[in-house]
Amino acid sequence: MCAFQLTYATMFDPPEELHTHFDEALQKTRASLGSEYGMIINGEEAYAKHKFESRNPANTEEVLGIFQTGAAKDAKEAIAAAKAAFPAWSQTPWRERVVLLRKAADIIEERLFEIAAVVSLEVGKNRMEALGDVAETPALIRWACDEMEENRGFVAQMGTDPLVGYHATNKSVLRPYGVWLVISPFNFPAALTGGPVGAALVAGNTVVMKPATDTPWTVRLLAECFVDAGLPQGVVNYVTGSGSVLGKALVDSPDVDGLTFTGSYDVGMGIYRGFAQGRYIRPTILELGGKNPAIVSRHADVERAALGIVRSAFGLQGQKCSACSRVYIEEPLYDQVLDRIVELTSQLRVGDPTDRSVYLGPVINSSSYRDFLTFTDELKEAGAILTGGVPLTHGDFIKGYFCSPTVVADVPPNHRLWKHEMFLPITMVHQVKSLAEAMTLANDVDYGLTAGFYGAPEEAQWFFENIQAGVNYANRPQGATTGAWPGYQPFGGWKGSGSSGKNAGGHYYLQLYMHEQIRTLVE
Repeated sequence: MCAFQLTYATMFDPPEELHTHFDEALQKTRASLGSEYGMIINGEEAYAKHKFESRNPANTEEVLGIFQTGAAKDAKEAIAAAKAAFPAWSQTPWRERVVLLRKAADIIEERLFEIAAVVSLEVGKNRMEALGDVAETPALIRWACDEMEENRGFVAQMGTDPLVGYHATNKSVLRPYGVWLVISPFNFPAALTGGPVGAALVAGNTVVMKPATDTPWTVRLLAECFVDAGLPQGVVNYVTGSGSVLGKALVDSPDVDGLTFTGSYDVGMGIYRGFAQGRYIRPTILELGGKNPAIVSRHADVERAALGIVRSAFGLQGQKCSACSRVYIEEPLYDQVLDRIVELTSQLRVGDPTDRSVYLGPVINSSSYRDFLTFTDELKEAGAILTGGVPLTHGDFIKGYFCSPTVVADVPPNHRLWKHEMFLPITMVHQVKSLAEAMTLANDVDYGLTAGFYGAPEEAQWFFENIQAGVNYANRPQGATTGAWPGYQPFGGWKGSGSSGKNAGGHYYLQLYMHEQIRTLVE
């Protein structure tokens, strides 16, 4: 990559060479469409009796690849491989693990454009969002390595017991758990696979990773990067298949020692409850979505607020757990901000996400498309759709799952969709008389992932003190509620949005993949 540092905050004005390299990688990637890919178990290709096709959501006639429909036996074999590899990997000096994981991060970065082209085709992300997803992956892995180094392997000398006639030493050591399961979502298949996998591996765990069935190709490419970095056989395993069969077999296995899941609240809570049925409590790291508000004060910069809200509401078609789906604007500025939000939204281009001029690609699948139709019909009955609100079905749009970015106003505050995560390009706007009213409404949900604010600096401090969310931004035109980056804005949620209270890419996350052992030696 060039000297330009790509993040979700800087991606809006990239150098031309990023586009050139992306186009070259896209052309190369298209030449390999339709190939078959195996699972990777114990360092070997593994094939199943049944297969499934991964198709381009922008053009469902296009088969991207053929993947394995893994069954319970594949889950068992992958877990067994990881379990067999754990003793040697966990005993590998942490500095050596760091070297291998940094090498994996370097390989991912070297293949940035190749993987990003796949992300754009497979997820429907525009090219800059796809590049950001992949670029965040080595950043997360390197952050985990940095934390391991900064904490000297998490080995700490404790106090000496005041024993007469004896010399006692006490040492605190953080040790890995064993086999770690990572179940990743479709919307960030690179970062939300590679990030937790990297943390688990640096900590000394072995890993089984299962991608969403909509995005198996991206995760296959990541698995190849870990293998090519020289990780021993069985340390990283990659399996594909349905959540109801393969996923259930993985979660139900008594040989899985820890789990990271990113996805919907309902599925995550089901996994959490099921995982708790084991012989003993096992660590469970969950990130379960959001219903993220932006509050706009009467003292806000209108352009900055509108731009940040639109970028966060409609980036990746609103299919981000951090998407801005609720907007509360103080009465004196309501008409100005709302008019500008509608104007900016109506200018967004929808289409093939690999086209550099496109901001919104398709939604991920037919289920999300049907949800869009259901929700917009419901909102038409409840309020005023100011722009969007319809599927796009003319021309080439008919081949994919394209939905217009939608802004809705005048929906009663007690309507169910103020609290339901739609995960679509829909945002709802409401007028408030005061910031106190806005804060009450903002916090009155089961989620607490991200939030945004626009107003005076002293108001921003009040916002930070009162909002119930894990990731919060004030006066940010790059995105009202989106754009977290490791080392800058660690990402994680409160309440129904997360289970650990520790944010990925922050100072307290890596420790979640280890448990403490105290070693007392009396001489």
